[in-house]
Amino acid sequence: VQLQASGGGLVQAGGSLRLSCAASGRTFSNYGMGWFRQALGKEREFVAAISRSGGRTNYADSVKGRFTISRDNAKNTVYLQMNSLKPEDTAVYYCAARQTLWALATAERYDYWGQGTLVTVSS
Repeated sequence: VQLQASGGGLVQAGGSLRLSCAASGRTFSNYGMGWFRQALGKEREFVAAISRSGGRTNYADSVKGRFTISRDNAKNTVYLQMNSLKPEDTAVYYCAARQTLWALATAERYDYWGQGTLVTVSS
């Protein structure tokens, strides 16, 4: 499956952005999806994940209550709504896919990755 992330940009602290990840090539509804991020000089970290049905979600503690992951299987797209953004949310955000029922939090378990979209939050 091919993944194309978009929606990144520059936003002030406290603002919002919505990232999108469009999938193509396979049956999207067979795939659990995740969002990860990597800040400059830091390791990649888990942000959020959603099961293939959309019925289960999983969030990193650092984004709980601020970020919401969702998916539209008819549009082959997963979203990450990011509210109350903080400077520490600045990173390249990646979407990932694995043919699974579950909302996985471990990057190594994902098979497909998008190219990343940069989110910069200014203070």
